[in-house]
Amino acid sequence: MKLTWLGHAAFHVAIGDAVILIDPFLTGNPTLTGDASKWTEGVTHILLSHGHGDHVGDTVAIAKANGAAVVADADLATYLAHKGVANVQPMNSGGTLDLGAFRVSMTVAHHSSGSVDENGIAISLGQAHGLVVRAPGEKTLYFAGDTDIFSDMALIDEIYEPKIGILPIGDRFTMGGELAALAARRFFHFETVIPCHYGTFGLLDQTPDKFIAGMQGADAKVVVPAVGETLTL
Repeated sequence: MKLTWLGHAAFHVAIGDAVILIDPFLTGNPTLTGDASKWTEGVTHILLSHGHGDHVGDTVAIAKANGAAVVADADLATYLAHKGVANVQPMNSGGTLDLGAFRVSMTVAHHSSGSVDENGIAISLGQAHGLVVRAPGEKTLYFAGDTDIFSDMALIDEIYEPKIGILPIGDRFTMGGELAALAARRFFHFETVIPCHYGTFGLLDQTPDKFIAGMQGADAKVVVPAVGETLTL
């Protein structure tokens, strides 16, 4: 698995023949420099945790351009189909979808997802979720999405046994670094844990320092990639 942080909560993941974007907030992402189109070439799947604009991002444009399958909460998928996305794959918490090269499962996350106003009608964008990605021969990846800490994270660990964790640490809208470290240490058995959702805007914590400090002495290795840096996991 090759994983690249694209800033905020956006990730590019290559697994075999699958090229995945998670929460592709590219246009307008102040931490992503250079030509963003290099990260959209050959994309086969887009996985969305929830309906906020800084996570849906460029989904519609990318999917229209290359026909990528978009996996999203059922309500959000309905909205994206209304916006012209041809290949939507609706899911919800507890479900697992086999996409050939990998399987994706949706978990609970504690966050909002929003709604949009279309011609005077409020359209729900569903609920917020975490995402679990499993593929033959690869370590299981848990992308927590935007969330608070919650004790049922222990069940996510028990059921899916993720070895790679991606946790939000920016505070204010998600867990801060201290809580994210508590979640990683108490509820999971990660080998590698990667922080995200920080430093993008002034309202968020600007560094991963609190998370790194909270993970001191933990078994999991904390990896803090630079934006655009590719990790082999």
